[in-house]
Amino acid sequence: MLEISNSVSLADWEIELSAIRSMGNGGQRVNKVATAIHLRFDINRSTLPSIYKERLLEVNDTRISKDGVIIIKAQSFRTQDMNKDDALQRLKTLILSVMVIHKKRRATKPTKSSVQRRLTRKANRKEIKHSRQKIKF
Repeated sequence: MLEISNSVSLADWEIELSAIRSMGNGGQRVNKVATAIHLRFDINRSTLPSIYKERLLEVNDTRISKDGVIIIKAQSFRTQDMNKDDALQRLKTLILSVMVIHKKRRATKPTKSSVQRRLTRKANRKEIKHSRQKIKF
């Protein structure tokens, strides 16, 4: 069981975990041991509250397919157990991230005094640079 929050949790039957061989360079046991984990989670079939489902389906993430299936591949660690924990933690982080409501940015203008200070500094730099030039006759 994966605990998302105090009131929301996912049962084991909702998350499909399968062990696969890791990609990339390996050592002596690279072709023998399946240490990477392939996690599949169907959003529509899950017991998540509807607000979670709606927001997950709306988010633009490459890990979520058009069918509403989250696919996470974990192969960072050398052991299957650590990769399994990593995949479940990443799923939990993804689900929690859609529930965070971001504050809307309010456009602001610079103050008149800050604009004036900037223009004054620019003019001063211009004078300094002009004073370094060769005098033309």
